[in-house]
Amino acid sequence: MAARGFFSYWLLPVVSSLVWLGMLLGMLLHWIVDTHRRIYPTMDRGGTIAYISDIGAQQLKPLFIAGSAVTVVLLDLAFFAERWLRHRGRLVRNQSSGERALVWLSILFAIVGAAGLILLSIFDTWRHPRAHDVFLLLFIGGYWLSAVFICWEYQRLGIKNRQHRILRSSFWIKLAFIMVELVLAIVFVSTTFTHNNNVAAVFEWAVAFIFTFYVASFIIDLKPAIHTKSHAARFEKTHHLEDALPANGHSAVNGDGFVAGRNGRHL
Repeated sequence: MAARGFFSYWLLPVVSSLVWLGMLLGMLLHWIVDTHRRIYPTMDRGGTIAYISDIGAQQLKPLFIAGSAVTVVLLDLAFFAERWLRHRGRLVRNQSSGERALVWLSILFAIVGAAGLILLSIFDTWRHPRAHDVFLLLFIGGYWLSAVFICWEYQRLGIKNRQHRILRSSFWIKLAFIMVELVLAIVFVSTTFTHNNNVAAVFEWAVAFIFTFYVASFIIDLKPAIHTKSHAARFEKTHHLEDALPANGHSAVNGDGFVAGRNGRHL
C-alpha cells in the first residue's frame, strides 16, 4: 500500500537499515580518521580497538542515540506493518492461531530489543557501565529471539504456501542470520569475559554490521504488498489454493508466487 503515492511499507526496513549502516560507518570512520584510533578511557588496558559503545559514549553520543532510536523504531514499525498487511490480506494470511502467536511473540521481543538498544545508547558504558551491559544483552537477546519466532512463522507459512517462493527465501535468510549471529555473539561474550578485548571488539562490530542485513531482509517480506493494493487482488481468508480459484476453476501462478485470479490481477 502506498500513502498518497509517496510511501510504501517496504521503505520502513530500507530507511532503517540505511540509518543503522550510516551510523556505524560514521562512528567507525570518526574513530579512525578524526581521532586517529584514540584510546578511550572506557577501553580496558591493552585494548587498541574501540568498541561501538566506547565511541558512542564520547562526542558522537547524540548520533549514537538518534541513529539507534530511528533504526529500531522503523524496524519495529515494519514488524507491525507485516502483521497488519497479513491481517488485511495484502500479504499471505496467517492461517492458524499458532502462526499469529508466533507473530506477536516476534513483535514482543523486537520491542524488548528496541528498548535495550535505545537505553544502552543513553546509559553509556562510561557513566553507567553495569546498566549498559544489561541493556546490551536485552538488545542482542531480544532481537535474536524475535528472529527465531519470525523464522518459525515463515517456516510454517512456507510449508502451507509452497507456491510462494518468497516465503522460503525469507525463511532461509532469517535462519542464516540466527545461526551466524548466535556464533558471533557467543565468541563476542566469551572473549569479553576472558579480556581478549581486541578480538571482542572486532566481533562486536561484525554482529552490528550483520544486523544491517537482517533489517534489510524485511524489504522482501513487505514489497509484495505493492501488488495487492486493490481489494480484488488481496488474499482470501484461506490458504487452500483451490478456494482462491475463479469460477472457471483455472488460475495461473507467476514466478513470484502470486496467483492471477478471474480479473487477471495478482493475488
